[in-house]
Parts: sequence; structure tokens; C-alpha cells
Amino acid sequence: MAREITPEEIAVVEEKVKRARVAADIIATYDEPYLNRLCQAIAAELCNMKVWGPICDEAVDETQLGDKVTKRNKRNKIKLILREVLRSKSVGIIEENPEKGLVKYAKPIGVIATLVPTTNPCLTPAGQILYAIKARDVLICSPHPRAKNITNKCIDMIRAVLVREGAPADIIQGIEKPSVPLSQLLMSKCDLVIATGGRPMVKSAYSSGTPAYGSGAGNATVIIDNTCDTEERQLEAATNTRISKCSDFGSGCSCDGNLLIHEDVYDGFVAKLVEQGAYLANEEEAQMLKKVMWDEEGHRLPGTVAISAQKLAEAAGFSIPEDRKFIAVTGGGKNNIGKEHLFSSEKLTTLLALFKYEGEFENALDMMRAIFEVGGKGHSCGIYSFDDDHIHRLGMAAPVSRIMVRQPNNKGNSGSATNGMPPTSSMGCGTWGGNIVSENITLKHYMNTTWVARPIPEDMPSNEELFGEFFVEGMDEE
Repeated sequence: MAREITPEEIAVVEEKVKRARVAADIIATYDEPYLNRLCQAIAAELCNMKVWGPICDEAVDETQLGDKVTKRNKRNKIKLILREVLRSKSVGIIEENPEKGLVKYAKPIGVIATLVPTTNPCLTPAGQILYAIKARDVLICSPHPRAKNITNKCIDMIRAVLVREGAPADIIQGIEKPSVPLSQLLMSKCDLVIATGGRPMVKSAYSSGTPAYGSGAGNATVIIDNTCDTEERQLEAATNTRISKCSDFGSGCSCDGNLLIHEDVYDGFVAKLVEQGAYLANEEEAQMLKKVMWDEEGHRLPGTVAISAQKLAEAAGFSIPEDRKFIAVTGGGKNNIGKEHLFSSEKLTTLLALFKYEGEFENALDMMRAIFEVGGKGHSCGIYSFDDDHIHRLGMAAPVSRIMVRQPNNKGNSGSATNGMPPTSSMGCGTWGGNIVSENITLKHYMNTTWVARPIPEDMPSNEELFGEFFVEGMDEE
């Protein structure tokens, strides 16, 4: 049972919300050019590698999660969000449809409480503040206790930029000593909650009494079909796998977890994975890995989350060469998927499960469905295929909100420069994943809208057109 909140904590939250309301009244008066300038100034400050590099190092040092090298690449998400901000409208009229007589106006939401995950302690507030400012909102961030120092340091940097540019620092604030009861109180006093992280965090947001957007758990699964049949294609697919699996030591919910590989290309593709840095664990090593990754009831153990392949192997009791980037285990076939088969569940580290499918593509779809019954339904999957029918059939069948075709899941799901996905660090997973939206949480979710409807010529088909074969003469007569 969570402890009760103290009077001192209540005072902290009430003071922050009070200051946020003052800042919200001010930012609501800003015009679009000034909002864009504020966003540019913040993004420029954080994207400077002389700033972002040390932030990444400190984040890993404090949380003991992730990789200092690849975490640096996450600044690209800030640049993508800035791109979207500069291309979008958020003040006054943002959409018109003369044919329907509709005009849509953007309005700020107000004060947003955001729950920041330990895996992205700086990227999440950095990206969210750009959308919030563009929408004329303010943020109060509740960091993960394991990342409170670096998250608040990042927030303080943003506050300094705001003051330098003539805006209130309280457009963004952070909770210095976060706790579960304090976060719950904060959520209850704001206008919107954005919860990025695990199911308990999202559930807490949904039960706060405040409208909330949440994200769901991942178990990213990629199908490698029989069109991956040349060395060039296999190398590209293996490279994408390595990029997605190794980013920040596999800490993201979009990082590849399972590959479903057609029997005809299995051996050749696995050889390319080894070229890209995979260590193929034998059966004994696989069993050793299970013991340090899951408890006897199948719950993921925290000590092996988001660590290097070498440290993961060491924790399990064996060693691997220093040049290996990730560990791959043989998941088996269609009969080796289920809650009792732990390698078919979410890994959140530098471990990848390889499953072989035989025969028709429908067999891959059956295995994909089975994996998402284990976990990750609603989040994402991918496919490496040059068969449009296979891609279409996956699109029709997969119970997920996003499917990446021939690209790394971890880069593509949340938006990249080479796909059209809206950039974000928060991904809704629809009702499959216990969320209200099955799309990326972006600018439109930070705004209220007012619809203005003008009269148009009557638009009502005849009864014959409406009811078709069910129309009966005289059905309008009393």
C-alpha cells in the first residue's frame, strides 16, 4: 500500500500548480512566431552535443540503464519534433473545410502533468515541452525517482532558455523529490496527464480523475519473409535489426525483441546477424539467461534491464567476446510461443529471440498473433519484405498501432526523417494496450479545438439511397 502524502508534499504540489497557472495565462497570449522562436531556442540548446553528450552520460550514471554512446542519437528526435512544430499551426484557425462549412480553432489545454520514464529521462521532457509550448500549454514533470537529478537538470536548462528569451521559467517545472503519492496528487490537479512508461504508471494516470494519454508495453516483433533472399537484402535486414536491438542497450519498447524468420532464409540471415555483432547463445547459455532475466513466476527482473551484452552474459554466468553487440537465442517454432515460453515475452535488454516459421506466410501471422497474446499487443511490429501482399496481410492482421516496413523499429515507430510517422517519445497503443488512442502522441493531443460550423446546402440523400434494398414505399407516411 502506498504511503500517505505529507502536508509538506501537498504544499509543494499546490505551489507548483499555482505558478503553472500563472505561466499558462501568459503563454496563452503568445503568437505563433514567438512560440516557434521559443521552441527553436530550447531545441538548439539541448541538441548542442556539448550539452547533450554530458546529459546522456549523467543519465546512464544515475539510472544505471542504457548506453552512453547510442543514447546520444536520441537528440535526433528533438530535431524531428522541432520540424513538426515549425510546420504546424497552433494559434487561431488551424483547419478549414469550405465544402462542409467548418473552421477549426486551436486552444491551449492548460497545465499538463507528465510522468517521465527512467529510460528517457531527458528526451521525454525535452520533446514534450516543444509540443506543449507550441500548443500554448505548460508542463509539470514528475521524474522517475531513479532519474530525478538528471531530469530536473534538463528541466533547469530549459527554464534558463525560457528566461533568456523573455518567457516565464514556470512554463516547465519539475518535481524535485518525486514519489508515487506526490505524482498522484499532481495528476489530480492538472488539466491533462501524459504517462509514458510501464503499465502501473499508466494505470495510475487513468485513475487520477484527470483526462490522460498513456502508452503501452512493447514486445516488438519483426517478420523476415522469404523475399529476404539475397545477401544484400539479408545484410540490410540484419543491419536494421542490430540498430533497433542495440539502441540504448535495448531499453526502448520499440527495440526488436522477436524475429520470425522464414525457413528458406533462416540460415543465411542468421549468418548476417552474426556479422552485425550477434552472439548465438547455446541451449545451456539460454537457460542461464532465463534465470537472470525472469523470476519463477515469469516477472522480468530489473537487474538485467538495458545492460550491455557482455554484462548480460556475465550476470548469467558465462562470457562473450567484447565485439559482440547483442545476444541471440533460438526461440524455436510455433509451438515455442506462449506465456510459459519466456523468450517470447518482452526483453528490454540486449537479447533477441529468433523463431523459425515454415511454409506459408499465414504461419508467420499465426506466430505473430501468438506472441502478442504473450505481451505487447497494441504497440508495434515490423516486416522485412518486398511482397506487397505480405505487407498488406500483416497490416490487416496485426493487433498493433504501427508497423514498420524494411526499417529499424526503434527509429521508425516514433517518427524518423525517412518515414511519415509523427515524431514523439510517447506512443499510444489503442485499447489493445489499455490506451485511448492508437497513434503517436503529438501536437494535436496537446490542444483543444473549437469547431465553427456555417450553414451549407442541405446534405441528405433520398430514402431510396439511404436504405437501399430495405426501402419500402410509403415508409414516411404515418
